[in-house]
Amino acid sequence: MSDSKVIEGKAKPRGKYPHYKRVGDYIFVSGTSSRRSDNTFEGVEVDEMGTTNLDIRAQTRAVLNNIDTTLKVAGSSLKDVVDLTSFLVNMNDFGGYNEAYAEFFDYNGPARTTVAVHQLPHPHLLIEIKAMAYAPVDK
Repeated sequence: MSDSKVIEGKAKPRGKYPHYKRVGDYIFVSGTSSRRSDNTFEGVEVDEMGTTNLDIRAQTRAVLNNIDTTLKVAGSSLKDVVDLTSFLVNMNDFGGYNEAYAEFFDYNGPARTTVAVHQLPHPHLLIEIKAMAYAPVDK
């Protein structure tokens, strides 16, 4: 069984790929950011003078919540995630990212890899995460 889906009401993918792809008992969630369906970003504040404040904790929470909503459409949730790969623009954000991450997972959570990348598709993005969940079809 294979199924791919672009979810109505979520931020539209910035390319020709689905929000998730299910293959048998596994669900693969495409790289997810803190982008909302109206193309604004959680964890971004720009004041009237144009000064930008980016919050890694708020962005991390938003990304994980966005992944959870995607998984729920696929009949799963964060509790089924077995592997995560996180992409940070700046490793100086690692501490704040870890703090927010720990609100969702503990040592019994998924295997995790975190890497630094030069940039993400929008200058306001500090983080993007892709995930794989194990959710048996017959459960």
